[in-house]
Amino acid sequence: MANFDNKSRVGGRIKRYAKVTTTMSGLAARLAGERYLGVDIDRSKHAAQLREALGGLKGPLMKVAQILSTIPDALPPEYADELAALQADAPPMGWLFVKRRMAATLGGDWQEKYAQFDRQAISAASLGQVHKAVSHDGQALAVKLQYPDMASAIDADLGQLKLVFQLYERFDKAISTADIHKELSDRLREELDYGREAANLNLYRLMLAEEKSVNIPEVVAELSARQLLTMTWLEGKKLMDWLASKPSQKQRNQVAINMFRAWYVPFYYYGVIHGDPHLGNYSIDKDLNINLLDFGSIRIFRPEFVAGVIDLYKALRDKNNGLARRAYERWGFDGLDDEAIEVLNIWAGFIYAPLLIDEVRPIQQMRSGSEGRELAAKVHEELKRIGGIRPPREFVLMDRAAVGLGSVFLHLKAEVNWHRLFHNLIDEFSENLLRQKQNDAIDLIFKNGFNKY
Repeated sequence: MANFDNKSRVGGRIKRYAKVTTTMSGLAARLAGERYLGVDIDRSKHAAQLREALGGLKGPLMKVAQILSTIPDALPPEYADELAALQADAPPMGWLFVKRRMAATLGGDWQEKYAQFDRQAISAASLGQVHKAVSHDGQALAVKLQYPDMASAIDADLGQLKLVFQLYERFDKAISTADIHKELSDRLREELDYGREAANLNLYRLMLAEEKSVNIPEVVAELSARQLLTMTWLEGKKLMDWLASKPSQKQRNQVAINMFRAWYVPFYYYGVIHGDPHLGNYSIDKDLNINLLDFGSIRIFRPEFVAGVIDLYKALRDKNNGLARRAYERWGFDGLDDEAIEVLNIWAGFIYAPLLIDEVRPIQQMRSGSEGRELAAKVHEELKRIGGIRPPREFVLMDRAAVGLGSVFLHLKAEVNWHRLFHNLIDEFSENLLRQKQNDAIDLIFKNGFNKY
């Protein structure tokens, strides 16, 4: 049976890559025809075909596609729009799979370790699925179970991604993708290790211990392993379901404030960002608090990078290109001339716009999806004109978080003084204090608790 299962999985993987590779090859032929023969292609139609090819996959290529859709100009807009529509909730694996995986992880008597374990998964995503369970002391639990052979799937999928990047750079050299690929590769491989995710979760419990508006689950260590993570259950509604209940403006504003602090208290106090504000990664409880549910995509930044984020804000506020240059250099950009800085400042001005005005304003007045698309297109053309740039690795997840959160705030139609919220976090910022807090937290969580899972 095991040999049959293995052959089935290998056969399935060959079929899925054949389908995706055929679609990619079609994209290459169409782009080449457009570029060299003057043949117009229906990019929207072909992008829809690519989305269809990716959408049924169980594996990281779907997750990478979702990530790419949030990075300005990593893909042509027609493709970014289609990939953004990929759903996190894919069809779950069946009960026979669950029993085999749970037995391989916790032993043949695994069902006796839970008072109740729901056969049907409550959610399924690119790397695994989640089941609801109950402990013997009556505590509701969330059990996150990884799909088999994800390490080899990630390696193969990242090879496909490299092909996409190389193909795109043949026709458009505005943005070098080498470091983007490296960053996505490292972060995706980290997401495979649920022991690391458990450590990330405990790190967030430490960093947000004073934040009463954010709920973090607890790890059940005795029911967790490298490919299995059992946590306490947090009751709440997903954002779109919550919005369907017609909350008031005041309630929407409070949720926006709570989201802002859930993401940025860890960043400005500890240099840590949750890199995936995907709608499935949090929920909202009855008191409008944020339940953080997924801790796979976490990045720890150099204190110099965090200081650079603040420096760039001040540079845009004061129209100081010298300080902007210093900020970009602290981020890791290399060899920027004055013209490149002016171009980068166009995009930075869009991202920072809500923070620069000291008043309550609707977020849609300062940032909208159409405005972002137009600005991204302008930046893209300018970058091509000046010969392109190579974004540093750390920029990828930071930009993804900023764009993703902006999308959440647009959904909420928030009317908040973002300037005051931001200054509450940065007015007493100290690079040395951040470095000390970061070192203490990482020593406590990762050195003492990471390897026990």
